[in-house]
Amino acid sequence: MHHFHEAASADADVGTGDLMRVLVVGAGIIGLATAARLAQRGDDVLVVEKEPDLAQHQTGRNSGVIHSGLYYAPGSLKARLGAAGARSMPEFARAQGVDVETCGKLVVAVDDAEVPRLQVLAERGAANGVDVRMIGPAEARDYEPEVSCVAALRVESTGIVDYRGVCQALAAQVLDAGGEIRYGLAFRGARTEGTQVRAWLDAAGSTDRQDVAADAVVVCGGLQADRLATSCGVDPGARIVPFRGEYFELGPAASTRVRGLIYPVPDPRFPFLGVHLTKMIGGGVHAGPNAVLALAREGYRRRDVSVTDMADALSWPGLWRLGARNWAPGAREVARSMSAALFAQSLSRLVPGITPDDLVPAPAGVRAQALKRDGSLVDDFLLRTRPRQVHVINAPSPAATASLEIAKHIESTLDAAVAA
Repeated sequence: MHHFHEAASADADVGTGDLMRVLVVGAGIIGLATAARLAQRGDDVLVVEKEPDLAQHQTGRNSGVIHSGLYYAPGSLKARLGAAGARSMPEFARAQGVDVETCGKLVVAVDDAEVPRLQVLAERGAANGVDVRMIGPAEARDYEPEVSCVAALRVESTGIVDYRGVCQALAAQVLDAGGEIRYGLAFRGARTEGTQVRAWLDAAGSTDRQDVAADAVVVCGGLQADRLATSCGVDPGARIVPFRGEYFELGPAASTRVRGLIYPVPDPRFPFLGVHLTKMIGGGVHAGPNAVLALAREGYRRRDVSVTDMADALSWPGLWRLGARNWAPGAREVARSMSAALFAQSLSRLVPGITPDDLVPAPAGVRAQALKRDGSLVDDFLLRTRPRQVHVINAPSPAATASLEIAKHIESTLDAAVAA
């Protein structure tokens, strides 16, 4: 991308119909899907990523599920893009030779008290165009012989995929279309100046600032999204609070007891889906995630602590308000984090007989949860724009499932932000 560093002449008029030089920040699945889309339409694309490789954070550490679009408020971006992504993601993976399997899932009510919430989910799924049906315990055992339930939802379109493989395929598309991806390069901020955006980058461990001129910038910063928006003078409208998702894998004997995906009925007060059992694309069964406040935004181990990140979270009134409203489920998550016995107990509600001896620790993930000042969670995908800039502030699950669809949404948002 030889001409990326040259500042275009001030009178160069870039409209939506013309090719643009676009800087895309972040080589997670959203950044790469967006970069591939823009590069394939002919834009001159440079992707910068502070890590030495792609998919190092949320994308590469999630459970690999292609969600159906079941859980989300009808009409929301999550519902629309999630249901579309449940179709486009497996299609893309198959076309690119990435491992994928549409195995379906069960959401199970383990007692009568959970059945009304299961019915609400069934209605929501139907409203979102998801193929979902209520079944009884006997039919549930046809799918999962060892499951315990009084009723269940069967969702056929849920699948599993190698998201890192998807990212490698998207990165290849960027390069094949003439784009460039540079690793070990951190984005420090940007400013729109007339028909250009001036961005500042620096190499890992270096204080040498690089000044880059582009026609537009798309920032897909994940766990750092709010800070990167602020560095561009954009009010993110929320603070990213990191929640660590702790996983186990089932040992060889226990993993034969799970065929596909088994989920509990989620607690509507909490943004997480509860501890579930997930068949993995590479074999074996994932159990989790538990969700506890992480002491660092990239805090994948309990001992990872960042004073800055902690101060950011604890100085945000929204976190205290969220905690005050959810102290009971929050306390249960912390207790389960400290105790394999409690973790196993949660799983044995779904598949009786799973014990702590069946649990093998697996790598954790950290979810970037955008939290408003009033303590409410940003429940939908959230973009913020400036002239010639698009910032992805909130893209939690099902963002990986919906990534190709989110990329289309970002493309049209970007064109509007450039035309403005």
